[in-house]
Amino acid sequence: MELRINKNKAFDELTNWVFKLSSSISILVVVGIFIFLFKESLPFFKEMRPADLFLSAKWNPEGWSGEYYGILALVWGSLLVTVITLVISIPLGLMVAVFIAEIAPRNLKIFIKPVIELLAGIPSVVIGFFGLVFVGPLIAGIFHLANGLNALNGGLLLSIMVLPTIITLSEDAINGVPKDYREASFALGATKLETIFKVTLPAASSGILAAIMLGMGRAIGETMAVLMACGNAPALAKSIFDPVRTLTSTIAIEMGEVAYDTNHYYALFNLGLYLFLISFFINNIAEYFLKKGRRNA
Repeated sequence: MELRINKNKAFDELTNWVFKLSSSISILVVVGIFIFLFKESLPFFKEMRPADLFLSAKWNPEGWSGEYYGILALVWGSLLVTVITLVISIPLGLMVAVFIAEIAPRNLKIFIKPVIELLAGIPSVVIGFFGLVFVGPLIAGIFHLANGLNALNGGLLLSIMVLPTIITLSEDAINGVPKDYREASFALGATKLETIFKVTLPAASSGILAAIMLGMGRAIGETMAVLMACGNAPALAKSIFDPVRTLTSTIAIEMGEVAYDTNHYYALFNLGLYLFLISFFINNIAEYFLKKGRRNA
């Protein structure tokens, strides 16, 4: 008996160390990526003035009249596509999450959930191709444009990609609201819809905000779909019907052909550093809301 207890203690201790080692490796990988990106970006910071980098919209690393590395148009392109994505996906995702969690019959719920989760498994290049051959011509036809490769097309495609994240996490947050809240609301005479919008959703708001932040992180970091659907013009877009180029698209398009140890090479790592910091910031905000939701549950 004593031998068995000792074996269990040794196994628990070993498992504890394995978990600690796995966590430490994960942290070291993240720190290592940041150090690598910062190191590769450092020569670029020495060559460029901050005003030429952050306040200029002219990105033309191989121009005849000189090299230009202004990132304003690229940042604006990423933000514009992300905002369009969130405007479409937040209300749609929340309505679907509420329907699955609160309204749908059990049989329908069993059918809908796998379909939504299937969306998350579709490769981004397939969604990009869908935008290229179907959504783009559709937008061009409806709004009488020369072509449909623009910010709106990218936003629509990214909405498809972030919906599973927003729906699944929001549904979990809604299901995490104690039943007592709903029963108390019904006891006071509230209808089902009043209970959903005035009791359940406010109680699940932390988890819902975390879902939105994670969806936003996915939208900013996506590459292939926006590369195929947004037109890739490195200029400040004046409307959602203008072509745009995002930070991720720029890295994907130019990294394969850039010469090593040039300003252009270091500039692309500089863009990667900004993407890393943006993703890190968004994920930490999402983690804050998730922890807040768990404390309130």
